Amino acid sequence: MRIGLFGGSFNPIHTGHITLGKTMLRVMCLDEVWYMVSPQNPWKVSAELLDEQKRLTMVQTALEGEEGLRASDYEFHLPRPSYTWNTLQHLKQDLPDAEFVLIIGGDNWAQFDKWAHYEEILAQHEVAVFPREGAQIDKTTLPDNVTVVDVPLVNVTSTQLREMIRRGEDIAAFVPEEVERVIKNKSYYL
Repeated sequence: MRIGLFGGSFNPIHTGHITLGKTMLRVMCLDEVWYMVSPQNPWKVSAELLDEQKRLTMVQTALEGEEGLRASDYEFHLPRPSYTWNTLQHLKQDLPDAEFVLIIGGDNWAQFDKWAHYEEILAQHEVAVFPREGAQIDKTTLPDNVTVVDVPLVNVTSTQLREMIRRGEDIAAFVPEEVERVIKNKSYYL
C-alpha cells in the first residue's frame, strides 16, 4: 500500500488542501493520502493554533466522502513537537508493509536540509513537492526520489483565512461548506 503523508496544522483546512490530496493520489499513484494533523509543528509556535482536536474534526468534516483522503490523528500520540522523522519511524514499526510518500510544499523543500534527520528521510522515502508561491524549486538538482507535482495554486493560505474571519469577510469560496458552518457556529478564529 502506498500512502501519501500530508502533514500540517490545517488551521483551518481549505479547498486547496483537498485539491492537493486528490492530485497527489492520481499523480503519485497512491492508495491513500493521510492528512496528518500536527498537534505541534516545531516550526510553528503560535497562539493562533486552534486546539488539535478541533482542527482534526474540521479535517474529518472536510474529507467526508472524499475517496482515498483520510484525516489522521497519528501524531497526537507521539512525543511533541512533531518531527517528521519520528513519525516515519513509528509508522514503519506499526505498518511495516506500507510505503510512505512524504508530501511537502516548495517552501518546506527549501528548508528541508534543516529538518531533523533529513538525509535519512531522503534515503528511505519518496518525497512529492508541490509548488508554493514565492518558493523556487530547482528541478535540475533534485534527488531521484523527489518529484515536483504541479498542483493548481490556490490563492489563499490558512493564515489569510484566519485574518478574513477576524475581519468578518466571507470565506465560502475557500473552504468546504460544512467547515465554514463549523467555524461560524463555534466562533473559531475570532
